[in-house]
Amino acid sequence: MTNPTDPHQGQPVLHYGAPIESARRVGIFIHGRGASAEDILGIAPELGTDDVAYLAPQAAGHTWYPYSFLSPIPQNEPGLTSALNVIAGLVAKAASEGHSSEHVIILGFSQGACLGLEFAARHAKRYAAVVALSGGVIGPPGIPRDYSGSLADTPVFLGCSDVDPHIPLERVHESAEVFRRLGARVDERIYKRMAHTINADELAAVRELVRR
Repeated sequence: MTNPTDPHQGQPVLHYGAPIESARRVGIFIHGRGASAEDILGIAPELGTDDVAYLAPQAAGHTWYPYSFLSPIPQNEPGLTSALNVIAGLVAKAASEGHSSEHVIILGFSQGACLGLEFAARHAKRYAAVVALSGGVIGPPGIPRDYSGSLADTPVFLGCSDVDPHIPLERVHESAEVFRRLGARVDERIYKRMAHTINADELAAVRELVRR
């Protein structure tokens, strides 16, 4: 039964690829609204690696938080905090198996991309990579972005359409600036007239990041 104050606690986490204890890297892959852990793990076989442990948490009700990521943050509670805690728990699990954050890749699509970016900004440290496919940092326009810490040259990939119906282009640019200020090495790619999807160029970029 779902805990109304911590809805994502105890939800399944799927695993694909190498055993976590012997993997070279750990990938935490976060699905979008209405999707599933199985869906986002579908990317993993396309990356051509056999030494990465991919972990994909499942959101309760297939939704990490109820409203748009542009809504006032309190409206998306307690789902948002619960979701961020899930990612924190997986980073801690990786650490318990000998993988510091420098070995961890955080990747998300759509709502999952927003969640992954917000987590990395709030927990700034060196990661193997942070990948946001059609996403941006969370909260309404104009809120302070006073995140602390340093991403210490973490590669951050931001890919999005210039006409995405869910992700305003301005928020993608703002997110890129947030991560540059936090010391990340940002690769921002905007695709003309692309639908809300993942394209071949993005997959190629992810493949390169994972193989490094």
